[in-house]
Amino acid sequence: MAFSAEEQKQYSRHIILDEIGITGQEKLKAASVLVIGAGGLGCPILSYLTAAGVGRIGVIDYDTVDQSNLQRQVLYAQLDIGAPKVEAAKDHLSTLNPFVNFELYNSELTRFNAVELFSKYDIIVDGSDNFPTRYLVNDAAVLAGKPIVFGSIFKFEGQVSVFNYNEGPTYRCLYPNAPGADEVPNCSEIGVIGVLPGIIGSLQANEVIKIICGIGDILSGKLLLFDALSLNQSLLKFRKNSEIEIHALEDNYEVFCGIPQLREITLTELKQSGSKYELLDVRTDSEREAKNIGGMHIPLHEVPSRINEINSDESVVVYCKAGMRSAQAIQFLKESGFKNQLINLRGGLFYSE
Repeated sequence: MAFSAEEQKQYSRHIILDEIGITGQEKLKAASVLVIGAGGLGCPILSYLTAAGVGRIGVIDYDTVDQSNLQRQVLYAQLDIGAPKVEAAKDHLSTLNPFVNFELYNSELTRFNAVELFSKYDIIVDGSDNFPTRYLVNDAAVLAGKPIVFGSIFKFEGQVSVFNYNEGPTYRCLYPNAPGADEVPNCSEIGVIGVLPGIIGSLQANEVIKIICGIGDILSGKLLLFDALSLNQSLLKFRKNSEIEIHALEDNYEVFCGIPQLREITLTELKQSGSKYELLDVRTDSEREAKNIGGMHIPLHEVPSRINEINSDESVVVYCKAGMRSAQAIQFLKESGFKNQLINLRGGLFYSE
């Protein structure tokens, strides 16, 4: 695979490395990688894979850039607020490396498209932020026969591992059972230090490059734990569980992860209904300011202390960004004895129908 003079300049610091050289750079150019999520983890992953010269990079995300993202998602700028993340990401990344081809999927990853999509790429990189998606990514990658480079963040702590590499341990070998729906809140509810996604995402990109070039010790069967406050790192080893077999995708990953099944309505159906429902937005203040469809605004953590403010005489559609916080709010309201009809906005404001 020939490199132009400009490409040789672009990748000169790789080419002079004995461990990579021109052969390794050719492998990078010939490789294809799909990145799940263009958020906190996705930004550094995409930046370094683009800079490294991975020839074909797919990006799937159906979110738009919010001002609250800019604290940690450094691929974006103020001018990108409101734009689809996949498009804003490509615009910036293309200026970093014009020799990379990008394939954009401004849609939700589902059980209906995951296996087919994964089959088009060599490596899957999981930058998602919720358990249903992580189990879906794991199962679809196993069925498609693809390795996963996994990362996750929580406040000041991060994890990195590689699953299904050369038929090695999978995510289910490490986490056979999903936590309860309300056991692990996401970043929008509890926050995250801004540099942490950069550290973990960079480590994920490093594993991808190692896998493609065939160098180093891959994090298969090992979970790297990182603490940003103490800078302590530890490596947990785990083995493949031969009793876990994946022959098909789950019918519903939200049910598998203990997320309560609620009556739902799509954004299109809501718009067609006119003013039939009361609306309750349970997102943060900054999310509300960036985009909303009206109604009462009570951030999720304030719902317990402000129940009396919610109209108990009308049917209420509860909404958030992706439909998970709204589901938690509905579950809490039901358990608190709220009697009127509560409806979840399916997939949240950014769901692509």
